[in-house]
Amino acid sequence: MKKIMGLFRKKRVILLVFIGFLFILFFQSNWLGKWMYPIPYKDEITKHANEQQIDPLLVAAIIRAETNYQVGKKSHKGALGIMQLMPDTANWLMEKKSGREQKWSLDQLHLEAEPSIELGTFYLNSLIKQYHNNIPAAVAAYNAGPGNVNKWLKQGTWDGRLETAKEQIPFPETRNYVTKVFHYYTKYKKVYGA
Repeated sequence: MKKIMGLFRKKRVILLVFIGFLFILFFQSNWLGKWMYPIPYKDEITKHANEQQIDPLLVAAIIRAETNYQVGKKSHKGALGIMQLMPDTANWLMEKKSGREQKWSLDQLHLEAEPSIELGTFYLNSLIKQYHNNIPAAVAAYNAGPGNVNKWLKQGTWDGRLETAKEQIPFPETRNYVTKVFHYYTKYKKVYGA
């Protein structure tokens, strides 16, 4: 009986050491974080975000909140692609970029990642400039449209700060969207060290 108990204790110690090793491996490394918060299309995101002088992790957070990196998505309101641009907005953006070497079709925007990322980062940059580097306001405008955000800021409905977004943004969808984007943005910064 003593022999069996001794063997049981040894197995328990080995099991505890193994569990401790797994804990250190998974929870003290970025491996688990990168597994839980992957960034598909990282090269395309980095390329276009850098061209627009935007943090690529912010772009990744927007894509994660919009479509979780799934191409071919179309919202109930008609937004297309992994960065979910409305067709009118996409056409306007393509017109603004017409001096560039390539113009994308709406089908390409809808079914391919890179056109959506290129136009989405271009649009996000224009919103960030419009809101004088107020990232929460730009993210809210990406979802609700600049007209709504301008009205909220002008009327004092929202003060444009992330800390007050949950209480002051009048559209529930936009409140949740801003919260979700910044949740992912914070996670990405922690995991990828930016």
